[in-house]
Amino acid sequence: MRNTPIGRVLTRTLAVLMTAVLVSSCAVRTSDMPRDPNTVRIAVNGWVGYEASAEVLAYLLRHEMGYEVQLMRIDEQPSWQALDQGVLDAIVENWGHEDLMELYGPEGNGTVVDGGPNGNDGYIGWYVPRYLVDRYPGIDTLEGIEENIEIFQTAETGGSGEFLGGDPAFVTQDQGMINAFGLDLEIVYAGSEAAQITEVRNRYANEEPALFYFYDPQWLLHELDLVRVELPPYEDGCDADPDQVPCGYPAYDLNKIFRAGFTEDGGSAYEFLDNWQWTNDDQNAVAQLIADEGMDPEEAAGQWVEDNPEVWESWIPDEGDVRR
Repeated sequence: MRNTPIGRVLTRTLAVLMTAVLVSSCAVRTSDMPRDPNTVRIAVNGWVGYEASAEVLAYLLRHEMGYEVQLMRIDEQPSWQALDQGVLDAIVENWGHEDLMELYGPEGNGTVVDGGPNGNDGYIGWYVPRYLVDRYPGIDTLEGIEENIEIFQTAETGGSGEFLGGDPAFVTQDQGMINAFGLDLEIVYAGSEAAQITEVRNRYANEEPALFYFYDPQWLLHELDLVRVELPPYEDGCDADPDQVPCGYPAYDLNKIFRAGFTEDGGSAYEFLDNWQWTNDDQNAVAQLIADEGMDPEEAAGQWVEDNPEVWESWIPDEGDVRR
């Protein structure tokens, strides 16, 4: 949708509406306002795997179920605020955010609900290229990083080693980990997933040092030979102090978050999104078409839908409940 004029107009319209709602101290919660029951509004967070999921769901809602769909590009935390304000109906890939569920979920103000797993298994970690492990055995451990910290030094970080982050808005505890592990590393954010991937690819092509934040599902893991750094396993509460995090990231059963009202008035669109689950490989296949092959996102979604009816047909509600 981001590459089409209609998509840009819809996104701008939603952004203006959301801004108006959020900044007004006297705002009326828009969940109380009439809305088009034929339109489904889905958040699109800033990584291509999420976009792949949203585009496939939008394609099926439009072409198999007869709905209009608005895809809104928005960061993770504002997505929750948009659900709370009634501006969005669904987040389709949530990474944790227990604090936001506590605020907006059933134990908070009750405007959002957990929509259950989306089928994707989420992992966040630190990565180095395989050629670095071959060149510096053990560099995929904390001890190995400390022993070889000088190879990660850059003109920007000076005497400290560089740790390459992605989008600063993503879920991260890296600074707390660096502090707790006592590593002389400085985080340099690429600014976005696309910028980080470009930087990693460039260094990989030249076999240059790179230590970076990355995650799965991620299509690039099928292209580059990367090694996940061994980190202390996550235990409940080990990340309680964000300035001192002596553990790695938890594993995530990625899930859907719905506007509470959507579960009541969303009809077969809600039933479809509730049914939806797919694998990391499914998501990576569509993400690779978009990010690596440069395919228009809607076209990539359409190709996946055409090639995989056995996967998605069971998501569609009974024929009698579907708009066409």
